[in-house]
Amino acid sequence: MAFKVVVITASDSGYAGKREDLSGEKVIEICQKNQLSVIKKIILPDEAALLSQTMEQIADQEEADLILTTGGTGLAPRDCTPEATLAIADRMVPGFSEAMRSLSLQITKRAMLSRGVSVTRKATLIINLPGSTKAVDESLSYIIDQIPHALALLKNQKQASQNHFEK
Repeated sequence: MAFKVVVITASDSGYAGKREDLSGEKVIEICQKNQLSVIKKIILPDEAALLSQTMEQIADQEEADLILTTGGTGLAPRDCTPEATLAIADRMVPGFSEAMRSLSLQITKRAMLSRGVSVTRKATLIINLPGSTKAVDESLSYIIDQIPHALALLKNQKQASQNHFEK
């Protein structure tokens, strides 16, 4: 059974229809290549309460195993995805975000400005990805092979790989 994914893009201009959501499409492409089933794509404005409410509802209703957000992780005044995510978090999962930043720092020093977080809420894993298509491609491609194991552990499934540290 494929894990279910909801992709949420935080973008005022994308929500207003003024900009195409290329980063959300890149998330979907990478998920599909890795046998993760994207069941819904949502574009929301950079509004913390709305982002929190949407993620909370998806997790609490067990609609998805994984929520991948893109956008809103920088330092611009309206960037609020990490705060929205932390507001509904049960537990932190810092390794995913640390790994993505570590990889990105090898490419650009601007990666140190990324504030994305990774958390769980109930049995749902939530990972904030950057907003640029290139950064999404690099970051998600780097961590994607560890996501199924993390989800299996989170859901207490026996098929969690015994050799996940070998990669």
